Amino acid sequence: MEKKVCLIQTDFRQYRPTISIQTKPLAHVKPLPHSLEVEMREKELQKAIEKTGQLMSRVQELEEKNVRLLKERNEVFIQLRAEQESLLETEQQCTQLGKVKQELESQVSELSNRLEEEESCTAELAAHRQRLETECCSLKKDLEELEATLTAVEKEKKTSGVNIRTLSEELLQSDEVAINLQKEKEHLEELNQQAFEDLQAEEEKVNLLTKEKAKLRVQTENLEYHLEQEKKHRSDLEKTKQKLEGDIKMTIENLNEMEKIKTDLEEIIKKKDLEINTMNNKLEEEESLSMNLQKKNKEFQVRIEELEEELDAERVIRAKVEKQRSDLTRELDDLTDRLEEAGGATASQIEMNKKRESELLRLRRELEEAALQSETMASALRKKHTEVVVDMTEQYESLQRVRIKLEKDKQNMKLEIDDLSATVDNMQKAKVSGDIQMRKLEDLLAESNSRNEELQKGLNELKLAKTRLTAENNELGSQLEKVENRASHTNRTKALLIAQSEDLKKQLEEENKSKSTLGNSLSSLNHECEQLREQLEEEQESKLELQRLVSKLNSEVTHWRNRYEADAIQRTDELEEAKKKLSSRLQVAEEAVEASQSKCSSLEKTKQRLQGEVEDLCIDLEKANATAGALDKKQHVMEKQLSDWRQKCEEIMAEMEGCQKESHQHATDLFKLKTAYEEAIEQMETLKRENKAQQEEITDLTDQLGEGGRSVHELQKSKKRMEMEKDELQAALEESEAALEAEETKVVRLQVELTQMKSDIDHRIQEKEEEFEASRELLSSMFQSVTSLKRKLEAELQQLNTEHEELHSEVRAAEEKTKKATSEAARMSEELRQEQDHSLHLERVKKGLETQIKDLNTRLEEAEQLTMKGGKKIIQKLEGRHYVTFRIDNLTNPTGN
Repeated sequence: MEKKVCLIQTDFRQYRPTISIQTKPLAHVKPLPHSLEVEMREKELQKAIEKTGQLMSRVQELEEKNVRLLKERNEVFIQLRAEQESLLETEQQCTQLGKVKQELESQVSELSNRLEEEESCTAELAAHRQRLETECCSLKKDLEELEATLTAVEKEKKTSGVNIRTLSEELLQSDEVAINLQKEKEHLEELNQQAFEDLQAEEEKVNLLTKEKAKLRVQTENLEYHLEQEKKHRSDLEKTKQKLEGDIKMTIENLNEMEKIKTDLEEIIKKKDLEINTMNNKLEEEESLSMNLQKKNKEFQVRIEELEEELDAERVIRAKVEKQRSDLTRELDDLTDRLEEAGGATASQIEMNKKRESELLRLRRELEEAALQSETMASALRKKHTEVVVDMTEQYESLQRVRIKLEKDKQNMKLEIDDLSATVDNMQKAKVSGDIQMRKLEDLLAESNSRNEELQKGLNELKLAKTRLTAENNELGSQLEKVENRASHTNRTKALLIAQSEDLKKQLEEENKSKSTLGNSLSSLNHECEQLREQLEEEQESKLELQRLVSKLNSEVTHWRNRYEADAIQRTDELEEAKKKLSSRLQVAEEAVEASQSKCSSLEKTKQRLQGEVEDLCIDLEKANATAGALDKKQHVMEKQLSDWRQKCEEIMAEMEGCQKESHQHATDLFKLKTAYEEAIEQMETLKRENKAQQEEITDLTDQLGEGGRSVHELQKSKKRMEMEKDELQAALEESEAALEAEETKVVRLQVELTQMKSDIDHRIQEKEEEFEASRELLSSMFQSVTSLKRKLEAELQQLNTEHEELHSEVRAAEEKTKKATSEAARMSEELRQEQDHSLHLERVKKGLETQIKDLNTRLEEAEQLTMKGGKKIIQKLEGRHYVTFRIDNLTNPTGN
């Protein structure tokens, strides 16, 4: 290569005189524009390096801020978990209150069933009393008929005396008949003596019974006094029951409000969860953006290093080219000297010089255009750099805003946690007070249980006395029936007894009809209860379905929100339609809820109506008790009349022989009636057993419905126990009403115990009323706290919605900025790729020129050999050398075409 260059230089020096003087300044001027471009590029690269350093520092700051935000996010998650736990506790309290509501409803149903049983028992007692009244009336009629028969017999005696005188002759003839009659008479006398002895024994028993009746009268008067007191007590209990029902309604309303608040809180929590998820997604996106920016910064650094290496290589190449230019200038000087020495110039050479000058002007223009292009490229790069800096500053400001908002959210969450902790403290205090009240109630229950055991012992003794007296009454009744059967000897009595039996049959039919009507009414009431239960179950199912619909709607809302966040720009119309559909569905669900509430109100009205019917039935019971007292008085009068009739029966014992057959018939009829009566009693007992079994099943079902909270559940258990005690006392009172023949000492003791129980019950009722008032106050305070929480959460929701919209707009701006940055990076990468392709093209051109230089060297060697052959050959060589110089100029000028 050096040899070839030396040859070119020598040849050029030989032909230097032909070149114009203007080529000398061009050799000094050509490298200057290229060096300016290189300096500008170096300055731009230094600025870009400084900006990348600033960007790296900002990226580090952003990473630190991201770490802070992650810490704050973890703290917010911890706070949210605490809030969720507190909300779970409130939900558990709501479920406990719902179970309390169910238990109260079951208690109301049990009370209604017990009232129905009491009504049936009172109806049975009234029917039994009516039967006794009818039997007393029939006995009165029998006695009247016996008196009529006695008068008729006396008349017949008078007429028989006349007949005896007339028939004395016939008696003489009928001695055998008289002997037989005497035997029969002796037999009848024996029977009369036995009957007389029986009557004496019965008189003694009657005397004893009269004494016992006097005692029983005193007892009945005392029991009537107790009954009046118990009626008053019942009225008081009914009033308390009404108060409790009002309290139950209030608690039910409060529970419904709590359920509504619970649903609102659940929706708010779901919305917060969604917003937290969106915030997490945004943080992840920002982290990914920061990572992408770091990657891009690294790529830019690598590219900058590559560009620096390329610049160093270009500098080396330029230094080499400048050296070559200096060498060429020297060679040109040498060539000019040689050309001056060689000879004069020709006209053709002058023309060639002019052409070269024109080409040099063209090259200058091209250099100026290349300089302008480089300046435009530098200005474009500066603009891009400024835009990137502005984008990074905006991102930094947006991240600062997000951090400030998160701090505000953190403060709000702390305030909410403080409120929730205060509510939890209040609940714990209420729990402690409830435990104290429960302990008091347990002590009272233990005392009442001991008293109940004593009452049960007294009741067992009363039952034993009752059974003994009933056995004695049955024996006396059988003896009286025998006497009356012997006394009924005439056909009139038979007809009357038949009529009485028919009347009794009619009465039995009427009683059966009344029983059937009562059974139908019971079945209808049971059917209505079942319908009400079915309605309640349907309403509960509808509520569950509504809750499911609400949950589905919430899930759909979340789904549509996610989809809206994914493609909110593309599907705005579809989302608006979906919102309309969801709003319509929500309206339908709200209408269904309102319908269920109206159904609940109608059920409460029916419940009130049934309570009014129960009160009417209680009034009827009181009336029946009054009628029973009047019947007892009538019974005493009838017993006096019976004693008078017994005295008359002693006079009629002589004429009972003919009445035995008819008495047997009447006995059989009465036995049939008794069997029918016993069958009816057995049927009633079976019905009672079935009712008891159904009540037990109902209680089992109510027990299986669910176990509520401890405090409220224990209070309800104590309430149930008190109600059971009340029912047992009512049963004991009813048994005491039935057992009017108890002793005075036991009655006095029962009076004392009843007064004590009454005072205890009044005291307990007052305590329960105080407890209910305390529970009302607690519920009201809870409701106020929940409403305040609701308001706070609504305000927070509004804030979060506004923040969500702002973040959404910021995310859109960031996405647009990232798109711009990516497009600019792609454009820069394309420009770098073009520059690399251009450098490769220059290398290829360089290689081609080297091959051409080799060829030219060979040609120059041939030209040196032929220098001495003529001017034409010299001119041709000069033209070839001029072409070589032109090519060299192109090589030395890299900004050219």
